Amino acid sequence: MDRRVFLGTAGASMLVPAVTLAQGNMAAAWVKLPTEPYRGKQDDIVFVDPMTGWYGNGAGKLFKTTDGGQTWVKQLDRPGTFVRALGFVDADLGFLGNIGPDYFPGVTDTTPLYRTRDGGATWEPITIDGPAVTGICAIDVLKTRFINAGVLDNRVTVRAGGRVGGPALLATSRDGGETWTSEDLSSLTAMILDVHFVDERIGFICGATDTDVAQSRALILRTGDGGRTWSRVYEGSRPFELTWKMSFPTETTGYVTVQSYNPDTTVSGRVFAKTTDGGLTWTEMPLIDNAAVREFGIGFIDENRGWIGAVPNGFATTDGGTTWTPVQMGNAVNKIRVIHHDGGTAVFAIGVEVHRLDLPG
Repeated sequence: MDRRVFLGTAGASMLVPAVTLAQGNMAAAWVKLPTEPYRGKQDDIVFVDPMTGWYGNGAGKLFKTTDGGQTWVKQLDRPGTFVRALGFVDADLGFLGNIGPDYFPGVTDTTPLYRTRDGGATWEPITIDGPAVTGICAIDVLKTRFINAGVLDNRVTVRAGGRVGGPALLATSRDGGETWTSEDLSSLTAMILDVHFVDERIGFICGATDTDVAQSRALILRTGDGGRTWSRVYEGSRPFELTWKMSFPTETTGYVTVQSYNPDTTVSGRVFAKTTDGGLTWTEMPLIDNAAVREFGIGFIDENRGWIGAVPNGFATTDGGTTWTPVQMGNAVNKIRVIHHDGGTAVFAIGVEVHRLDLPG
């Protein structure tokens, strides 16, 4: 399960001549951004606007850009920490999830979650009340509007879940990241690989049925009451599988990648899961028939147009996943972030390298 995807010589560019994603008269190409070489898959990148963002990796390094990724400043260099997940509320307040020890070699940091109040310049450990959280694989930041004493106000809920290989713990803050409590969801899922809430009530967890990947089937949990209770809404039928990352371009339409670790190369079909009814039901759809492909990140800009990051290359669709086209967006893309802005849409993809795609309109 992940166990570091090793992808060749550090810094070797895997970008080939520009490949475009077109729909109507729209065409755009992924551009590789200048980042520090890293040998292997990097796990998360986050932007609060098209210019301001951060990315981190398993070497305990965190980088920040204020010019859309053209230049980066190293903010953290802490060997032994594995930067697995990132989440920012705004340009100042953010959270960093560490995978924790006893899974990847060289990871010694036992603090699962950190907070910054100054845009990543400094980080402080977060105290989490409840069952001990071993490590973090995903951070979800939910911003909602509500009426507070007759005044329209903002509420920020932050959730951090993990981890790959187990145990399955979910930490939640309902006051913008100031105080945190955790709960053990091991009775429902053996792992937490991703967490996403579409609103204050409805949320999802990517998981797996067993900590032993040979026995594991892919799993999605759904809550309709803000996380008080969870139900299984999708469970795969094949061993050696787990769900990985999700994307909800709308409240009703969502997509989830399904990873296969089956050593039998004759089991070559790769699938993803899609919902069109708000996650109540899910349908498996084919991605490609190729045993060499392993899926990771996923991101959609609307109901129809999106990408799946994978080894050895990514895939693009413009028809809601009915058909897919190979695309050079970087190898082993683990996270895809979509930033809508006044001038169009910026999409960032992180894997071995970092790429950016700009769409007009």
